Amino acid sequence: MTDRVDAVVIGAGVVGLACARALARVGKETIILERHGAFGTETSARNSEVIHAGIYYPAGSLKASLCVSGRKQLYDFCERYGVEHHRCGKLIVATSPDQEHKLADIRKRAEANGADDLRFLTVAEAIALEPELKCTGALLSPSTGIIDSHGLMLALLGDAERHGAVLALQSPVVSAVAREDGIEIVTGGESSSTLLAGIVINSAGLSAPELAGRMVGFPDALVPSSYLAKGNYFSLAGKSPFSRLVYPVPEMGGLGVHLTLDLGGQARFGPDVEWIEEIDYHVDVERSRRFYGAIRKYWPGLHDGALQPAYSGIRPKIVGPGKPDADFQIQGPADHGVAGLVNLFGIESPGLTSCLSIGDAVCESLGLTQ
Repeated sequence: MTDRVDAVVIGAGVVGLACARALARVGKETIILERHGAFGTETSARNSEVIHAGIYYPAGSLKASLCVSGRKQLYDFCERYGVEHHRCGKLIVATSPDQEHKLADIRKRAEANGADDLRFLTVAEAIALEPELKCTGALLSPSTGIIDSHGLMLALLGDAERHGAVLALQSPVVSAVAREDGIEIVTGGESSSTLLAGIVINSAGLSAPELAGRMVGFPDALVPSSYLAKGNYFSLAGKSPFSRLVYPVPEMGGLGVHLTLDLGGQARFGPDVEWIEEIDYHVDVERSRRFYGAIRKYWPGLHDGALQPAYSGIRPKIVGPGKPDADFQIQGPADHGVAGLVNLFGIESPGLTSCLSIGDAVCESLGLTQ
């Protein structure tokens, strides 16, 4: 038996839940399919929980525009729905004179993106904020913050359900077929079902390209390659002496070993990026050795043996190692010709910050208004 439904969202991570909420709020009967036994157990549960300001991304990119608009929406959402968060701010620090000109470049890019509240700090001003810090200059980003990602997903799901959405756990997608009258989705699990939906949002994260590649009637040439970039993080034994996030001036190929905080005040350092072939979340303690020298450039007081394995997360990359980061891909009917289908590819950082604006963009690509 085939059940008809307005919309199906595949994947109950933070972005999938935000998309489901957006669809439900415009009156679409929405079912969220999640293959695991709980929502948000992959990328959404294994990230730095940072609310990004929108500083580093190329001007005009989706990452830049959706991060800046999404950050504003996210702070408002947290206040309205009681999601725990803290607008703690971030310091971007130069640790040698030859890095100082890069701070001006960073501020210029941030302003081009609409993140226009960064300000330069003298060494004395930076150390007055963070006495343990060592630097030759710094930028303060007051709009950067941290968030309880699980609490955010609970709030998104709750609001989606209030508007009629339903979450179906342990419901992997077995097959998908683009038909003239909609998209047929067959699910597995203990209670398999067949759904015919006018709208399908592929928000499967790490599995999004693979899922699109299995959809009958979808053009294979538009399925991007898929790569797994594992980020290993280490935590500090004991409470952090820092009250803000600290990021070194970006290095070639990444943002360097930065210091983030959780809402309990514990410091975490990372990422140590490792390209992998299969999903594996183990963190090797030996990988922390390379962290000490990098961290001591801006925090010379770090003691030997103070770092311990914390967690790892895997980013759903659509370009491989050595290549510039790809922009978000929000691939709608105008791009591929399949009515009602939106694929979300390469939704890595700043995906959490951008989740609400991604939901809006998905609706816009379908001609729906909030």
